[in-house]
Parts: sequence; structure tokens; C-alpha cells
Amino acid sequence: MRIRTVLRLFIFLHLTPLFIRAQDSTLVLDNVVVTANLVAQSQKESGRNILTIKGNEIAALPVHSLDELLRYLPGIEIQQRGPHGTQSDITIRGGTFQQVLVIIDGVRINDPLTGHFNMYIPVHPGDIERIEILKGAASAIWGAEAVGGVVNILTKSFSERAQKNELRGKLQAGNYGLLNGEIYASHTQKKSHLTAGILSNNADGQLLRGTKSYFNLHTAHLSFTRLLARQWRVAFRGAGDFRRFNAQNFYTGFTSDTARERINSTWWQASLQKKYATGTLQTDIAWKSLRDQYWFRPSAVPNDNRSGLLSAQLFYTGKWKAKSGYTAGLQLIQKNIRSNDRGNHSLWHGAGYFILRHKPAAGLSMSESLRIDRDESYGWILVPQLNIAWSLNRFTIRGTAGRSFRDADFTERYNNYNKPTVSSGRIGNPALEAEHSWNFEAGIDYLVTSRLSLRSTFFYRDHRNLIDWANRLYAEMPRQVNLVPGGTYQLALNVEKIRTRGLELDMQYMGKTGTRSHLLTMAGITWLHSSNEDPVPSLYISSHARLLFNLTAAWTIKNFTISINGLYKERAAQKSAALNTQLMPSYALCNMKTALSLPHLRGKLFLQADNLFNKKYTDLLGSDMPGRWLSGGIEIAL
Repeated sequence: MRIRTVLRLFIFLHLTPLFIRAQDSTLVLDNVVVTANLVAQSQKESGRNILTIKGNEIAALPVHSLDELLRYLPGIEIQQRGPHGTQSDITIRGGTFQQVLVIIDGVRINDPLTGHFNMYIPVHPGDIERIEILKGAASAIWGAEAVGGVVNILTKSFSERAQKNELRGKLQAGNYGLLNGEIYASHTQKKSHLTAGILSNNADGQLLRGTKSYFNLHTAHLSFTRLLARQWRVAFRGAGDFRRFNAQNFYTGFTSDTARERINSTWWQASLQKKYATGTLQTDIAWKSLRDQYWFRPSAVPNDNRSGLLSAQLFYTGKWKAKSGYTAGLQLIQKNIRSNDRGNHSLWHGAGYFILRHKPAAGLSMSESLRIDRDESYGWILVPQLNIAWSLNRFTIRGTAGRSFRDADFTERYNNYNKPTVSSGRIGNPALEAEHSWNFEAGIDYLVTSRLSLRSTFFYRDHRNLIDWANRLYAEMPRQVNLVPGGTYQLALNVEKIRTRGLELDMQYMGKTGTRSHLLTMAGITWLHSSNEDPVPSLYISSHARLLFNLTAAWTIKNFTISINGLYKERAAQKSAALNTQLMPSYALCNMKTALSLPHLRGKLFLQADNLFNKKYTDLLGSDMPGRWLSGGIEIAL
């Protein structure tokens, strides 16, 4: 598929909804409220390119996990190592996979061990009220890792909105021994709300190089919220994620790699909120523990890593004059690791921030953010940001300028540091500095109808000290204690300078197309160009897509629903002679799902085809993805 074909398809998707007669005149896209800037506000006043999808729309789409959902949303690149949520890296606007911050109900969950685990989101999809994807830098609000963007997940159990009682289940089976199941329950009684959910994806998997791509992935959560006297509200969540899977060539390019991995994590989160006449005071505290065991081959001693993340914050959001508001907050983070591979380490991090929002003129909205951070590893950093939005009837002109930053994770600093002998592979670097960038964007949004919106955004990022892996000979290694003379290694380095520029075109249509029909369509094209003045080739900055097209759509007509996900990607080609595999310079992918509702049984039968056209592809060199995968099942909702 050439660029011209993609453009024709995108124009077609833009124009098609114009010819669909909407039967409901209620505004849909004009009054979308987002919280990705830390406070609830109209999307058109945020000054940002924020994409929103509701939780009740997820079930209709041909996806098995949240990373698969995000993969087909405009402007998001998901680089999968395995299917059904096994493991994925997320990148937005050409950043590395550690440069996207994932947040659940206002609390960060990015893992301190490695960004490869950031998509292990401990929430059942049935408990999601909506997902907001903020494209671009937001470190002045959310802190480290919010460089390329923010994935903001808001759940029903922590929501202030009244929730209904629910009980739903799903069972799905398919070829290659696929057996997936899930159950979700929600109960509301007076001022209390309780939810619980279990999700399990399992398969023997397709054949790889002497092994099978098996996976056993399980997630469970329990949440409780209660409204107390005098406008106090308390919320609590406990969750666990337990997974075993084939990890062959997930992290190496060696033919001797027959790896398997086991990752168990728990997540505890509590929130206390007090509402006043002129504002809201909130405190959050969360604890994440994770154990990662990685066997390079069956007879090998596993890398055994135990990491912990403690996060606490206190902030107040209030009004200042009639058209102004502010948020002031404090944040404290503690990261630790105990590992037979990386050693034992601990870091403390503190921050304070202030956000001012105001409307100096009719249709004009502005917000200024200033954040100051103090970290044990890199010291002090000051992070400002300015957002501007000017609304003119159906048009909104917006712009953003600000700074962002990210510190190295424990893998980048200490990988292979605690082993007696390392003959090759990736070596951590404790001397890494924090990376930082200046970010600029400008965009125009057009609300064609109350149900159709078009967005265009130009962005530019000037990145310094970006952390990436680069090949080094033994003689060039800063530390040679446990290395083998004559070996070649990949050393974590601060790349001197990276400049990224790009253009995003997004479309969203959501609404009724008849008395008993509804259409959801989201599509986008992203062009990217990154330049590096350092002659040393690095790993992740060369792997992101140069051209990306994403599509997700679901059309319901009476009791029948058909949904489709698709993407097209162009990137730099790579080859591995040892593994006899390559990254093709481009590929297209399509998934499809059909469902028939059975109202008298309160159920739904469905059939699903992943990789419908049986495309052979890889997102990361060596990690071959499955071909066509057929499945079907039943959903019950009481």
C-alpha cells in the first residue's frame, strides 16, 4: 500500500460521515470533558490534542487487551512482542517506549524496572469509564516520562458519577488452543460502590523457532468507593497481574534464545477527596510491587528482579475569580529494586507544581504550568509549559510550548551489572543523565457536525541526552569488570541530540445513523521525521514508524454489529541474518469482528479474525507475530 492509497482512504473516511443522516441532534463531540490536564475541562479549552474513547465502546471492537485497543487509535504506535496483551511497547510522536506515561485515576503506574511492562494495566476493561490519550509533552503537569504523551485511564469505580449494577461474562475459544474468559461485577447501594473483575487470556500459541508462542495472562481487581459525610469521598483498589509466556527473542537477537518469562505484580491504590464550595482537596497513595523472572534458556539461572514503586500526592483545585482556576500540588515517589542481575538500589523523588487556568477574552483559554522536581539521581529540574486555545464557532486554534524530561530506569542503569561474566548483550550505565526536551505544537480543530470532528497538528521536539542503546567494543566500555575482552556490547548512552518533527491528521465520528443504528469511527495519519547528529546508530530511535495510519470502527444496526481495526506502517527496514528474519519497510494489518445480540437471552454471539489477511510481520526484530487467528465466543450481560 502506497502513501497515495492511504491518503485516499483517509479522505474517504473524512467524507463518509457527512452523508450519514444523524437522527439525534444532541451534541456529542462539542461538549467532551477531559481530565488529562489534571482538572475536568472542555476538550476544546485544553489547548491539546486529546483523543477520548468510552469504556462501553471497547467491548464492540476486535481486541483482546488494552494494548491492542491503543494500537488502532489515531497517532499511537504499539510495538508488540506477543499477542493478546503478552507484551507491548507504546510510543507516541516518535518517542521511545519509556516516554509515554500511563496513569490510572490520577496515579502513575510506569514500572521502575523497565518500560516494557508499562502496558500491564491492572484494570478490567469493564471497569473503564473512558481512556484519554494526550499527545505530546505534559511533564509540567504529570512529571517524568510524560514526553511523547499520556495515557489517562479513568475507571467507573473511582468515578464521582452514579453507576449501575452490572454482571457480565465472556468466553472465547479459537485455534492454537486459545481460551479466554472474563467476568465483571458492579454493585451500587446508597453511597457505596463495589466492583470486581477477572480477565484471563491463554493459548498454546503458534510455532516459532523450535518453540511455541504460548501465554497465560491473568488480571484481577477489586475496587470500593464510598461517599462519606460532609462531602468526603474515599476510594480503594487492589489488583493483581500474573503472567507466563514465551519470550523468545523479545530482548536479544541470539539463535540460542529460547526464553520464557514470568511476571507477577500487585497494585494497591487509595484516594481521599474533600469537596469545598470553591474547590476540591485530594490525596492519593499507591504501591506497586513486581517480580520478573526471565529464563534465557531452560537450563539457565533466571534473572530475578523485584521492583517496587511508592507514589503519593496531595493537590488542591480551586477557583480564582469568575473565569480563573488553579491547581497546586505536591508529589513524592520512591523506587526500589532487588535483583540478582541488576543489584539492589533505591531512589527518592519529590516534586511541587502549580497550574493556572484562565479566560482572558471571549473564546480564549489559557493555562500556565510550572513544576519543580528533585531526584536523587539527577538533582533539580524546572519544567514550564503554556497551553493556548482560541475557539471560533466550529474552529479551535491551539498551541503548546513546554519542557519535558525522563530519568533512566533500573534496566538502563544497571542491566547485567551483578552477573559474574557477561560475554555480550546490553550493559547498563549508572552515569546516565536525565534526558530533557523542548516541545512545540500548533493545531486546528474543526467540528464539522456535532458528531464529526477533524484535527490537524504540527509538532516539533528538540531532545537532548536521549537515553538509548548503542553498540560498543570491549575497549570502549566504561566499566569492564565482568566483561569478556574482544566482545561487542550494547551500552546505554545519552545520545547527544534528537530532533523530531511531524504532522497528525485525526478524524472521529460518533453518533446515531438511524433509529436503531450507531457508528463509531476513529482514524488518523501521522508523518514523522527524526534526525540524529550523533553518528553512533542507536536502537529505539530508529525503530519508530515514519508513516502511521490507524483505524478503528464499529457499526451497530439493530442486533448486528460489525467492527474493524486496521493499521498501515512504514519504518526503517532491519535484518537479522542469524535469525533469518527482517523488519519489512512497511506492512498493513486488519482485524474483524461480527456480533449478533440475543436480547431474550441477554447475550451476544461473536466471531473474530485477528490478522485477517494472514500477514507475516514483526514490530521488533526477532519477535515474530502470529498469522491469522480465528476465534468465537459468547458474552452475557445481566
